[in-house]
Amino acid sequence: MGAYAEAYRRSLADPEGFWGEAAGLIDWTHDPSRTLDASSAPFYRWFPDGEMNTSANALDRHVESGAGDRLALIWDSAMVPAKRTYTFGELRDEVAGVAGALAALGVGKGDRVIVYMPMVPEALMAMLACARLGAVHSVVFGGFAAKELAARIEDAQPKVVVAASCGLEPGRVVAYQPMLEKALGMSAHRPAHTLMLQREGHPADLSLPGYVDWAEAVSSAAPAAPVPVASTDPLYILYTSGTTGKPKGVLRTAGGHAVALAWTMGAIYDIQAGDVFWAVSDVGWVVGHSYIVYAPLLIGATTVVYEGKPIGTPDAGVFWRVVEEYGVKAIFTAPTAFRAIKKVDPKAAELAKYDVSTLKTLFLAGERLDPETYRWASEMLGVPVVDHWWQTETGWPIAANPRGLEPMPTKPGSATVPVPGWDVRILDEYGEPVGAGREGEIVIGLPLPPGALHTLWGDDERFIASYLSRHEGFYHTGDSGHFDEDGYLFVMGRIDDVINVAGHRLSTGAIEAALATHPAVAECAVIGVPDPLKGQLPYGLVVLKAGVEQDEESLAAELIAAVRRDVGAVAAFRDVSVVPALPKTRSGKILRKTMRGIADGREEPVPATIEDPSVLDAIAPVLRHRAER
Repeated sequence: MGAYAEAYRRSLADPEGFWGEAAGLIDWTHDPSRTLDASSAPFYRWFPDGEMNTSANALDRHVESGAGDRLALIWDSAMVPAKRTYTFGELRDEVAGVAGALAALGVGKGDRVIVYMPMVPEALMAMLACARLGAVHSVVFGGFAAKELAARIEDAQPKVVVAASCGLEPGRVVAYQPMLEKALGMSAHRPAHTLMLQREGHPADLSLPGYVDWAEAVSSAAPAAPVPVASTDPLYILYTSGTTGKPKGVLRTAGGHAVALAWTMGAIYDIQAGDVFWAVSDVGWVVGHSYIVYAPLLIGATTVVYEGKPIGTPDAGVFWRVVEEYGVKAIFTAPTAFRAIKKVDPKAAELAKYDVSTLKTLFLAGERLDPETYRWASEMLGVPVVDHWWQTETGWPIAANPRGLEPMPTKPGSATVPVPGWDVRILDEYGEPVGAGREGEIVIGLPLPPGALHTLWGDDERFIASYLSRHEGFYHTGDSGHFDEDGYLFVMGRIDDVINVAGHRLSTGAIEAALATHPAVAECAVIGVPDPLKGQLPYGLVVLKAGVEQDEESLAAELIAAVRRDVGAVAAFRDVSVVPALPKTRSGKILRKTMRGIADGREEPVPATIEDPSVLDAIAPVLRHRAER
């Protein structure tokens, strides 16, 4: 039996023994006497009586072991442009100062802090400072629309917001304070203070009530020591789209999270202390949490924080420049980034300008990796291209090619094999297992391994209803797929109506809600349609109110603006059609799946439950025209 097969077998047969060993990868202020407490299932508790601090594990212990001069963080901004580096010792001191500033504003163990910042080192410092105090951070993607930010503020009830004055995008500066102020005005909860990082080019107005200057507060604060917390205490809340349009606050606990992430760095990514790891993402997303901030630092590796785009800042060679300049061993990003590079530089002329010999593996995730992008990246780079699959809720890969445990051959379209700890099954709609080659619902047997979500913030009932109620004893991923005869997992797409735009999961319900605010719109539907660059894009169909006459071009512009206002530019919404009616079942459910199939270019059978087949006939040409485009 190979190393992978043995590890996988043991992780399911003896999870307490397997994860009990992995617990040795981190330092505990009080060693756990037990690995798993199942007495309160389905709210399983890993290392229930252990005590530790994530910030101390990511920083202090490396300094104390003599690695304080090792490089911890490299910040490379193609937008300013600017570069900064921090050793573990320097980063520890910076984080202690930020933690002291937060403590002076009243933040303590269990308090929530919203972090609303771009890709700057201070964003990581804020997260690690919260962890240092035992506070619970909730990072919101910098520049997210005010309405979405307000929903998160109201749900998390933060004591403090930590923000930056602006974010930088190609050709423009995005001011954060106006969106933050609008969000605070929309929320019933208003935190006492906003700790504001001033960035050159667009400083914020610190004379407004509650604002505190980052530089002044941190420089005058007494450095804070790490506060030991229970393994089962919350580390962070990260909001993800719900099919109802109301965001779900995924709650991660401290001990299991640190153990799982430390284990993955060696087993999956083949990264050890001193290696340079680059997750090209944003701290607002789960990839940023797990593999920009926590996992690399927990094991003493160097993390690269990049502010820019894969193309246009300044060109399609920026990835290769960063690899050469910093000696990057592995890149982790979304297929969208490589589709963008391929589109601009199909023959990889920019790649030829750089020495990327340090790069050993390219990891892609966040959306399905199409075979053409896999082929191009493999041929151009000449290194293994690893598609792997996971979710905000799981916190780390469910399926991957375990490069550090036992490298395996790759297959286009497959995320390779289930990672140890994840009991992955394929079930039909009745909960019965299906054989190799047959597509079904991807589920995971309980208990979920350490590092997965514990529950949803303040809503245990929704946690159970959303993830555990469909098939008893299993976590419902919401994705469909199949195993092949070699045990390789192929993930085919979402079962529900959450779409995936460039690796960002977005609720079609939230986009529909924005469209519905327009006074001319009677009803609407949004479906995900294929896009060669972003994987999927939202496509809107709207029915106008009776008697309304409006130019379709101007209406489309207004609807696009409404989505940008309420959901944000990340939705990439720019395609909408006016239709006479929407096809529905007799119970009134809109036939989104059927419309999606037609817009994908497939011949869809008319569902037996349809109320009026003529409605589908009427809009089918519109959908087919969208497919042809």
